[in-house]
Amino acid sequence: MEQFIRRRVLKFLTGQQSVVLSRRAPSREQLRAQFEHLPSLGLYLHIPFCEQICPYCPYNREIYRDDVAARYAAAVGTEIDFYAGLVGTRPITSFYIGGGTPTTMLRRGLEEMIGRVRRAFNLQCDIHMESHPNHLSADNLRAIRSIGVEHISIGVEALAAHHLKTLCRPYTVEGVKAAVRRAVSAGFTCVNVDMMFALPGQTQQEVADTGRQLVALGVDQIAAYPLFLFPYTAMGKLGRTTNHGALRSVRRRRMLRALESVFYGAGYERTSTWAFTKRGVPRYCSVTVPAYIGLGASGGSYLRDVFYVNTFKAADYTRALEEQRSPVALCVEMSERMQRAAWLYWRVYETRFSKADYRRRFGEPIEREYGRLLRLLDLAGLLEDDGEHVVLSDRGAFWLHALEDLVSIDYISKLWGTSKETAWPEEVVLETS
Repeated sequence: MEQFIRRRVLKFLTGQQSVVLSRRAPSREQLRAQFEHLPSLGLYLHIPFCEQICPYCPYNREIYRDDVAARYAAAVGTEIDFYAGLVGTRPITSFYIGGGTPTTMLRRGLEEMIGRVRRAFNLQCDIHMESHPNHLSADNLRAIRSIGVEHISIGVEALAAHHLKTLCRPYTVEGVKAAVRRAVSAGFTCVNVDMMFALPGQTQQEVADTGRQLVALGVDQIAAYPLFLFPYTAMGKLGRTTNHGALRSVRRRRMLRALESVFYGAGYERTSTWAFTKRGVPRYCSVTVPAYIGLGASGGSYLRDVFYVNTFKAADYTRALEEQRSPVALCVEMSERMQRAAWLYWRVYETRFSKADYRRRFGEPIEREYGRLLRLLDLAGLLEDDGEHVVLSDRGAFWLHALEDLVSIDYISKLWGTSKETAWPEEVVLETS
């Protein structure tokens, strides 16, 4: 059944049975032509370094080393310079720094990379950055503010000692609460906290209590994610549970409803599938803009009709740029249908979008391609369509991510898993078997 659903969704979104990413990099001339059609862009900078490897984390990361990080910062600078001449003065409307753990490079090259971005691009946005609770001393928070970071995210994950132990998080409950309090009082525009639910043995009451404690700490935004298991992570390799199943879905839905009740009652509103933000506060967000450049190891770039991703390991990425080679490992040209589907997915992920934006991007009303789908989802109570705007309901937000989880984890695992094992794969084929 899972394979049937994946096959149907992939066919609906792309019009194809498979998507093939090949070993090639777009030329400077091809990229220049792409940028000519883009009025603005987002930037993503990946910092792959961590002080430890968490057993559940699927993202590209490796243990921090001073010598590797120093060369990495210089290589990122070279990649920034490459894009600067192509992008020109086009506004950068989103700048997100993720990882890994970006704060591992605080005072170790992070400042220089951000400064290079400011000099090279027309930055017209705040900087959003991930952080680790153990790095948020008062001195470090001042340093983070001084380099222009206005929106900060803290990977708290849990507020119970036994769940922190399960996740191998290297701090105590009181220690992480103190770090959050310091960040909240440090003057950031938005402080986001990541929390996980549906952890092994976790109860609905524990989830609701965690939500209430975060609200009491005064955070501006909470991103609440269920535990997803990727097969190449340490927890995924144990194979003790799966991401799917009716009972697991019911449990997740009940926990998410409990959190919705807590957050809505405290004056927060849903601003993406899993994020809840205080009303009136600019939200913390990752890269969901229609087009963006990914800098650094594993940085993915999506332009008008092409998606490509850099090689994953810091050493391979660095060596390529030192040798004046492209760090791009895999690339796929996107059909018009794939472009429409990608646009729709990310706009819906943010839980609301304007139909006029779709018309500006694709030159026709959204109803021509997706009218029947929108009507069906409206009738099912998954969204509301007032003729000008589409807004996802709470029910729709849950089932969107449940479907995305069912469909995409296998595809992401194949792409990321292959890229972690092989620096320069010849191709990666995403298909249903």
